[in-house]
Amino acid sequence: MRYFLLDQVTELAIGERACGIKCVTLSDEILHDHFPDFPTHPGAMIVEGAAQLAGFLVEMSFNTPENLRRALLTQIELARFHERAVPGARVEFSVKLLSFRDPSAQLQFEARVDERRIARGMLMFMLQAVNSERLHEQRRMLYRQWMREFPVAYPVY
Repeated sequence: MRYFLLDQVTELAIGERACGIKCVTLSDEILHDHFPDFPTHPGAMIVEGAAQLAGFLVEMSFNTPENLRRALLTQIELARFHERAVPGARVEFSVKLLSFRDPSAQLQFEARVDERRIARGMLMFMLQAVNSERLHEQRRMLYRQWMREFPVAYPVY
């Protein structure tokens, strides 16, 4: 994954919900072209940030050492954008697990800046076995980084 669009996970309730943040900065590479003199964090990147948090929730909720699978985004539904995110914004993501029928999961997401909703929608994932130790190690490192401030350690597979 080239773009990490989540800086930190701030809340995790296994099998239920997760929250996280992304701090938009003028040094974000995408803002150089989107748009000159009117920097705006792209809506697609907001959805991707929510999808990264949602995939994290799915993997943390349903992975075990004996059944290690990765969450693959398969569908985006009802995505709506209400306001834009600009440099200096702290985007607060929340995702909620609506249903899980192995191997698929449906989640609802919302993105807020300063208590104002800027985006919302639904995401569908499939859990897929992926035979790549490099991918698994990258995810473990990323998840530990995202949860670095958590008072308790969660198992990361």
